[in-house]
Amino acid sequence: MENTTNYAGIKDTEKRKRAAANVLIYAGLVLWALIVIFPFYWMILTSFKSYASYNAEYVPRFIAVPPTLGNFVNVFTEISLGRYLLNTLIYTIVTTFLLLVIAILSAFAFARLKFKGRDLVFTLFLSLMMIPNELVIITNFVTITDLNMRNTFLGLILPSAASVFYIYLLKENFAAIPDELYWAAKVDGTRDMKYLLKVMVPMCRPTIITIIILKVIECWNSYVWPRLITDDPAYFLVSNGIQELRENGMGRENIPAMMAAVVVISLPLIILFLIFRRKIMAGVARGGTKG
Repeated sequence: MENTTNYAGIKDTEKRKRAAANVLIYAGLVLWALIVIFPFYWMILTSFKSYASYNAEYVPRFIAVPPTLGNFVNVFTEISLGRYLLNTLIYTIVTTFLLLVIAILSAFAFARLKFKGRDLVFTLFLSLMMIPNELVIITNFVTITDLNMRNTFLGLILPSAASVFYIYLLKENFAAIPDELYWAAKVDGTRDMKYLLKVMVPMCRPTIITIIILKVIECWNSYVWPRLITDDPAYFLVSNGIQELRENGMGRENIPAMMAAVVVISLPLIILFLIFRRKIMAGVARGGTKG
């Protein structure tokens, strides 16, 4: 009887320790979440403050009284933000589509086709990831300039239409598909392209969706290359729009208007991530395992 009582006491103590540990863990997570979310909250809050009320705040307020939509109107009238959003949308869609085509075909070749020197070529291909981005940007700039493609969508898109990392990620997924499926399809007379589109692509859909989402985010946030290769407002992206706000003095003086522009630009990506966050995590996790 005494042993049973001691065992129950030990069990209750362990439960209390686990409960206390869980409380500390969740408290830490909540605190970290607040730290991460606060900059976004402050950005949105500031975008709804008027220029006068913002400058009159000696002590920052955590609510906008009264809120105003004037800043959002200003960013569409002071600069051509609507045109920049359209340009960015075109650039993002076309670049992502080309990347997807190149990545799928390249990954299939490295994962399934047998040719002499395949492993050596793939190793050399992966070594390109070791080259600093600054060197690649310089090379791309010289090439695009020599081809007279500055201030064109083609000049914006081509340097971003391929990615070693995404090809590698997709190749690992394709390689995880059993070889028996491929040879069974070949026995039935299925061509490689049909097997790729009907079997491999559907089976690796989570990774492909992840690649699409990550590439969309990358294109939407692109800053250095668009600033370097375009000086014609007809081809400006949203990153150019933010810089234009700063250069004409509006961004430095009118912080609420700058925050409104950032909210407009960031909102599509935030919504995209919230909708597809599970698929992103699933695709990345799948890409990190084989078999």
